Amino acid sequence: MAQHTPPPPRICPVCDGFASVAITLGDRDARGHLRTITAHCPTCHGTGTTPTRRHDREGARA
Repeated sequence: MAQHTPPPPRICPVCDGFASVAITLGDRDARGHLRTITAHCPTCHGTGTTPTRRHDREGARA
């Protein structure tokens, strides 16, 4: 019996799966901590994956 092969992961082509990053602003706050902001990938909205595409097959039987 053949083994079921799982589908390949749907990694976002824009961010390559690294959807959220922390960027330092260069200065520190009063307690000495680096100030950072979080940036999310605009394509996948921070998930790292792309939505599945539904392919309708022409001529397929119902």
